[in-house]
Amino acid sequence: MKQLITLLLFMLALQPLAYSQDRLSEIRENIPLDSIRLSDPCILADPETSMYYMTGTGALLWKSRDLKFWTGPFRVVETDPDSWMGPRPMIWAAELHQYKDKYYNFATFTNREVKIDMVKGNVIERRASHILVSDKAEGPYRSMEDPTYLPADKPTLDGTFWVDEDGKPYMVYCYEWLQNWDGTIERIELKPDLSGSVGESKLLFKASESPWSRERNENGDTIPNKVTDGPWLFRTQTGKLGMLWTSWVFGDYTQGVAYSESGTLDGPWIHDEKPFTPPNYGHGMLFRTFEGQLLMAVHSHWVGENGRYIRIPKLFEVDDSGDKLVLGQPFSGNEY
Repeated sequence: MKQLITLLLFMLALQPLAYSQDRLSEIRENIPLDSIRLSDPCILADPETSMYYMTGTGALLWKSRDLKFWTGPFRVVETDPDSWMGPRPMIWAAELHQYKDKYYNFATFTNREVKIDMVKGNVIERRASHILVSDKAEGPYRSMEDPTYLPADKPTLDGTFWVDEDGKPYMVYCYEWLQNWDGTIERIELKPDLSGSVGESKLLFKASESPWSRERNENGDTIPNKVTDGPWLFRTQTGKLGMLWTSWVFGDYTQGVAYSESGTLDGPWIHDEKPFTPPNYGHGMLFRTFEGQLLMAVHSHWVGENGRYIRIPKLFEVDDSGDKLVLGQPFSGNEY
């Protein structure tokens, strides 16, 4: 019950962001990063324009030359009202990826008018990861030929992008715990132009396999947490394949890291014993600045006076020179 209440508060907190395309405010300039409210931040350093582009839940776009001051938000996503998403989908956890000669927007869309299941008294709405495409980093991003990438009867979210050792592109995503009651992270092959998926998905790991994410059941016993959230793939400079992903340590939203023993998506995936971030930071991603410094973008996760979550992007320095990531200090940006 506590987990469901937390989820409800989380969804209420996201609604203003998810629907922000419908009431977009005027474009603002020179906004400090810590003055932007944004869940699931993702930053693309675009060499074509020498600009940083940031998006996330709500799928609006911010841009910056120095990571310190930002201009936005811009509307960049165009959805088809006749598609499964409906006329006003909620949009979560948008990511920007440059691949070959195109830019791709991986995002989670929810059509709240379509109910696909009922589990333990909880209505499961139509939700899925999807990919949009553009010729430019700043969009507009539009759907491609395939109407769906993932099964319509499963709630999926937080899709991200990876090209594995076999040279094939993949979407890595979460199968939501609300239906299976033990969230998973899975992968599915994509077509060469990312316009659709190929074949069946494959399980990478379950939430319950983590040694660090924990919750208490109705009897007060400590058990593995059931949530998988926000996967992001990376390779260290030594070639080690790893994945950032987020869950909960009792009441704290927290991020961990897992590493693939085989060096491929198929794993097996071995989880670090302890979380990677401090409590109440999560849904991380990695990018390099134009100067070559590796940074991690996450969002804070605090409950404000009105009961809503306060989610603000924050950057941390990260060292990937060894076989494992090492978290550094918060990034100030003063050197830029």
